[in-house]
Amino acid sequence: MSGEREPRTMAEKAADHTDDGIGSGLCPAPEQSAQTILSNEPGSFARGVLANRHPALIQQVRNAFPYGPRQHQALDALLDANNNGVIEPLAPSEPDHEQWSAWGREFFGRSWFDAPFLWAESYFYRRLLGATGYFGTGPWRGVDPFAPFKQAELRGTTVDEELRALDALAGVPADERATALLHASVWGNRADLGFRVTEGDAAPGAATDDLVADDSPLLRQLLPAGADATVAVVADNAGRELIPDLILIDHLLLHRHAERIVLHVKPHPYYVSDAMTADVVDCLRRLVEAPGEAGRIGSRLWDAMATGRLEVRAHPFFCAPLPYEEMPADLRAEFAAATVTILKGDLNYRRLVGDRTWHATTPFADRTAYFPGAVAALRTLKSDVVVGLEQKTLDALERSGAAWRTSGTHALIQVRG
Repeated sequence: MSGEREPRTMAEKAADHTDDGIGSGLCPAPEQSAQTILSNEPGSFARGVLANRHPALIQQVRNAFPYGPRQHQALDALLDANNNGVIEPLAPSEPDHEQWSAWGREFFGRSWFDAPFLWAESYFYRRLLGATGYFGTGPWRGVDPFAPFKQAELRGTTVDEELRALDALAGVPADERATALLHASVWGNRADLGFRVTEGDAAPGAATDDLVADDSPLLRQLLPAGADATVAVVADNAGRELIPDLILIDHLLLHRHAERIVLHVKPHPYYVSDAMTADVVDCLRRLVEAPGEAGRIGSRLWDAMATGRLEVRAHPFFCAPLPYEEMPADLRAEFAAATVTILKGDLNYRRLVGDRTWHATTPFADRTAYFPGAVAALRTLKSDVVVGLEQKTLDALERSGAAWRTSGTHALIQVRG
C-alpha cells in the first residue's frame, strides 16, 4: 500500500535496544516497547541456554557419532566460540553464506550472549550442522546429528504405552475424543529433546488444569464438522510430540473438520528434535506397525498422504532466525489461504508473537494482528515469552513462586480468529 513503511528486519529492531537499555523512540506504546531478549543477563533463562544447554549438546552430538578429527576440531572451535568468543560469519564457501551474512550483519563481532536470543540460538544450530559436515561434500553430508536421540525416543516403551492408550479412547464420543487429542497435542510439546538436555528426563508432569489460557472453544468454531476447510499445521518436535500431532490430524480428517491438511516441517535438522520430512515418515511407520487403533490411524494417514488430503512441506523460512512478521510472500499467501494455521511449540510461539519482554497481559490478538489469517498456538511454556494472559491468572502464577514460564509445567491454547 502506498505510504506504508516496509517491515523492519530483526537486526534493525534489535538495534533499538542497546546495552544502555534506551530504545529508539519509534515505538512509544508500552506494549510495543518490550525489549528484544538477549542472553547476557546473569541468571536468565536465555543465558542458561547458551551457557549450559549448548555446551552439553555439543558433547552429546560428539558422542553420538564416530566423527573424524575434522568434525571434532570444528566442534571444539564452536564450543570455544559459544563460551568465550565472538560471532563470526559463515565461510564464503558455505552455500547459505550470503543469506546469513544479511541476517547477521548487526551481530557479527559481538559475543554470542549479546546477540538476540532467538537469532543466537538459530545460528548456533546452523554452525553445529556445519561443524558435523551436514552441508558439506564429504561422507557426513545430510547425516542428521540428532537422529540417534530422535530414534531412541521413538522406539521407547513410553511411546508403546501412549499408542496402546488409543484403544481405550476409540470408543469415547467424538467431541470428548477431540478434546483429549487436542490436549495430547498440546502436552506432547513437553517431548522436547533440546529441553531435556539440561532439564533431564524426569521433567514434571502436567495436567489439563495447568493451561494458562484456553481458547479451544474458538478453535472448534473455526473447524466445524463438514466444513470445506484447509488447515495448516506448523510442526515443532518429532517423535513423542509429532505422533500426537498426527493423531489429531487424523481426527480432523476422519470427522471432516478439515478436507485437507498441510503439515509444515523443517527443511534440515534444527533445535535437536524439530521435525523434518524423514521424522514424519518415521512416525507414520511407527503408527502403521503398531497394533490396534494406532495402526488404523497410521494406515489412514498413509492413505491421506497418497490422496493429497495430507501434504508435507518444508519451507526454508522455518529454519530462519526471524519472526513470522518477516515471513516471505509465498508463505504469507499460503497461510492466508488456510482456514486456520496451527502453530505448535515454543519456538513457533516466540517467532509468532516476537521474542521480546512483553507484559504477559498483552493481548494475543494484538501481537498476531499481522498474521495473514486465523491462527492458533498450541504450546508448552519453555521460555520467558508469553502474552494473552488474564491479570488474575498472571497474579496467581506469580504468587506460586514456580518457574512457570520455563519449566514445561504449564501450557496454553491461544487462538485469533
